[in-house]
Amino acid sequence: MKIALTGASGFVGSALQKEFGNCVVIKRDDSEADILKKLQGADAVINLAGAPIIKRWSKSYKKVLYNSRIETTKKLVNAINKSGVKHFISSSAIGIYPDNTACDEECSKSADDFLANLVKDWEKEALKCKKQTAILRLGVVLGGNGGALKKMLLPFKLGLGGVIGDGSMVTSWIDIKDLVRIYRFILQNSLTGTFNAVSPNPVTNKILTKELASALNRPAVLPLPKFVLKLIYGEASVVLTASKEVYPKALLKAGFEFEYPIVKESLEHLIGKNI
Repeated sequence: MKIALTGASGFVGSALQKEFGNCVVIKRDDSEADILKKLQGADAVINLAGAPIIKRWSKSYKKVLYNSRIETTKKLVNAINKSGVKHFISSSAIGIYPDNTACDEECSKSADDFLANLVKDWEKEALKCKKQTAILRLGVVLGGNGGALKKMLLPFKLGLGGVIGDGSMVTSWIDIKDLVRIYRFILQNSLTGTFNAVSPNPVTNKILTKELASALNRPAVLPLPKFVLKLIYGEASVVLTASKEVYPKALLKAGFEFEYPIVKESLEHLIGKNI
């Protein structure tokens, strides 16, 4: 299967290139004509386009976040609809769901903030694709050479790790190995629709902190007040402090089996690789 990929240089994109090998790389500044040319002979397209979300959201950077996702996806979909591509997977985020609410793909509620509205517009453009289309809503991705875990490791290794706020916020996470397997599973089974790419076992920040400290054999005694994150990241701090309890009902119904459904097992296997 020949795969075309946007966001190829990112953490998830790099993992997918290792999985599928020789992916056709589509760049954000490629014109629609450039993309159409690159799609010749491609069987499927995976869309991971988007500027980094963990960065202060100035007015100008919000435009970058929006254009890098919505405008890039619009251009990509226009090209796909004119090509021989059979399957399109557009990545999205669980930020669409409201805080403190248990949600699966059938959840009718959604958040009403910048991130949620960004996701809604992103998915709206992706669903204009006339080919088989799947939307994959990613949770917090844990991996050995990037993603959320890499950002968390240093303070923990220094013995400065701790819970965020009171530790009650819920984190819906996914092991990078399972995430890559989900993309392959969707393609192999020609699945369409919306799928939550999260473990079936979300955890509180208190539990995540405890398991990470245990895997590293380090203490976790210094709590991190939410206002500190607000000072550092501004409005973008909601990405780190939001409480998203999300479940992968659609994937489980389709028969997907998680290799790392428990956060303790995921962290032990990742940290065991000397990250």
